[in-house]
Amino acid sequence: MAESGGHGVGGAAGVMGGSAPYARRGPSPTALGRWLKGERLGEDAAIALAAGRAAARARARMIGRRVLLSLPALVGVVIVSFVLTRALPGDPAAYFAGPAADAQSIAEIRAQLGLDRSLPEQFLVYVGDLLGGDLGQSISTGQPVLEELARRLPASLELTLSALILSTLVAVPLGVAAAARQGTWVDHACRAVVTAGVSLPTFFTGIALVYVFYYVLGWAPAPLGRLDLLYFPPEPVTGFYTVDAVLAGELETLRGALAQLALPAVTLALFTMAPLARMARAAMLEALGSDYVRTARAAGLSPTRVLYGVAFSNAMLPVVTTLGMVFSFTLGANVLVEKVFAWPGVGSYAVEALVVSDYAAVQGFVLAMAVLFVALNLLIDVIYTLIDPRTRQGA
Repeated sequence: MAESGGHGVGGAAGVMGGSAPYARRGPSPTALGRWLKGERLGEDAAIALAAGRAAARARARMIGRRVLLSLPALVGVVIVSFVLTRALPGDPAAYFAGPAADAQSIAEIRAQLGLDRSLPEQFLVYVGDLLGGDLGQSISTGQPVLEELARRLPASLELTLSALILSTLVAVPLGVAAAARQGTWVDHACRAVVTAGVSLPTFFTGIALVYVFYYVLGWAPAPLGRLDLLYFPPEPVTGFYTVDAVLAGELETLRGALAQLALPAVTLALFTMAPLARMARAAMLEALGSDYVRTARAAGLSPTRVLYGVAFSNAMLPVVTTLGMVFSFTLGANVLVEKVFAWPGVGSYAVEALVVSDYAAVQGFVLAMAVLFVALNLLIDVIYTLIDPRTRQGA
């Protein structure tokens, strides 16, 4: 029995001893955990990559749909601008011929301009030239409209973007502070700024700033365009004098361009600040009273994190939309600021063309503004997909 027991125990030990090397060949618990973790990380990376590709495809489809939907709008702009310009009072041929021209000379010039044809024929000629990239020739300047717009549009863009940057840096924090401290002096100051920005005309604000800072104090240069006569324009790269001066390393030219840009940008910023501050305040008040903000407060988040991490990120969606609308409106409506400061932009160019019934210039301006408006809406849609997950899912 003892031998049998010993043999049994020894046999069991021998069997276990003989199988021990095979047991050590299997993965240890630590190695198995690392392997499972690595496989899980690989699956997560693959899922994230697939989700990113799907989001990119959805964004591309969304942009394609927006472009296709904008084509009928552009066609409508071309038709409406053509019809309205032909309805303007005045005769471009008579203006081009001069006050001393007789009826025969005016008729010859009208034939040269193609104005003796019927409206359908004029429209077909205009569309054909438009498809070929020809916007016509301005009768007031004698230059191609496309070249005039390409030369003047950067000036308007530089002024408008500078004003929007200034107004955004002031209006958004002011609106957030007014919503966070509703009923205090900060809220009252925000309302005063909004009321003043809406009530004061831009030409009055511009003239007042010129009188104070140029005539009385002498701090600002003369309001005579984009650059003082003492400076030469920088080598054109972007068309923005400030950016081109930085690229060329011309610090004196940069200083002169900023000095000329300061007063018109502040004038326009005071006007654009009102809708941005009002929208930021209203959006923040709505966000602070929402259920997810109350949940964040109940979860123990700090007031700063609730204000800026939860409420602010959601309140910025309507502010972005308002910013795009203000930009598109201001770009074509800043003609009064351009006139006060002798700024050579597209707004003043369009008004001068309207006075003399310059059909090609007016149509080119309207079409350029329509294309910029469509491009801006596309940019806003793309920004929405980046900051709003619901838009990405919907796309």
